[in-house]
Amino acid sequence: MKKSNYCFKCSICELTTSPSSRALNCPDCNAPFDVNYISLEESKVEHNSIEIPLPINSDSLISLGEGNTPTIKLHNLSDKLEIELSTKLEYFNPTGSFKDRGSSIMISCLKQSGIKEISEDSSGNAGASISAYASKAQIKSHIFAPSSAPSAKINQIKVYGANTYLIGGPRDQATIEAKKFSENHGVTYASHNLSPYFIEGTKIFGYEIFRDLYDSRKFPEHIILPVGNGSLFLGALKSFHELFLDNKIHKIPKIHAVQTESIQPIFSTIFKTDWNPVNQTKTIAGGIAVATPPRLNQMVKAIQQNNGTCEIVSEKEIIEWQLALANQEGLYIEPTSAAAFASIKKLIKSKVIQKGESVLIPSTGIGLKDTSPI
Repeated sequence: MKKSNYCFKCSICELTTSPSSRALNCPDCNAPFDVNYISLEESKVEHNSIEIPLPINSDSLISLGEGNTPTIKLHNLSDKLEIELSTKLEYFNPTGSFKDRGSSIMISCLKQSGIKEISEDSSGNAGASISAYASKAQIKSHIFAPSSAPSAKINQIKVYGANTYLIGGPRDQATIEAKKFSENHGVTYASHNLSPYFIEGTKIFGYEIFRDLYDSRKFPEHIILPVGNGSLFLGALKSFHELFLDNKIHKIPKIHAVQTESIQPIFSTIFKTDWNPVNQTKTIAGGIAVATPPRLNQMVKAIQQNNGTCEIVSEKEIIEWQLALANQEGLYIEPTSAAAFASIKKLIKSKVIQKGESVLIPSTGIGLKDTSPI
């Protein structure tokens, strides 16, 4: 691991410290850390034909062939909405979701640090992804998930050999139990929600968009993401900021967050609604059912500083768009992915997105692993 080229930097107060596999929160303000490179140029690693600043050498990378997912234009919906709409098919990743990029880098760094056993909490996709990469790395994993998680995701976690714990109550209760387990058993808490390394993996998403689309008319002016804990949202922003600092791009796309009406911590913080985590109700978009995300303040700050916004959608709208993507574009995506698409008309109506502008929304997870709309 190239320790001389990066440090950990607090996402809020900007305290810096030496990297550590066990350092997840700032000792001064308790906010999560990010990876901060001393030199972007000296930290670059060749990864899938792109040079990217990464905290791991390519020789030490634990990979299952993640990345290089295709981007396609959604012609039928583009015509109806009068925008240039495309999607990046993130469910082409090995375990069926975008989480594999983050798991690859995080597990690689933990393996390089000599970690042999981890715990993690997840609504399903991250647990499946981390258990798969931990298996490849021969790291023992303990995955905590809500008992309400889709059985296909739970079975996927189990088949990779992870010790699986189903926890009753809201999604956040799984986090509490995973932390307790780590403390009681001396196991590294490899939280994809907190780990600086996980975001270093998800940012590869943005570098691929740059590689594939920047020299064409398809480079997005807007990117819309379903956001729970925000690893893809923050990773995408980081990639474009690094590309901007590296003089590769001249303008950063506006990146918008989408949450559900039932669980809306980011939207509520920005727009001062009366929503309260205590009164949360269930949502079919389990991947963003996070009432108290640890990177909440960081995400709100990022939205406000980067000309983005946050929108909320209803359960009815999510189902309608899950069906629309299947019926009109031949894509079967999970409800969490559909939530991002469900925000388009609202963002157009509010003039956040103008007619004719280019919009990219990732299909973050495949529908076969989650709730069917029929």
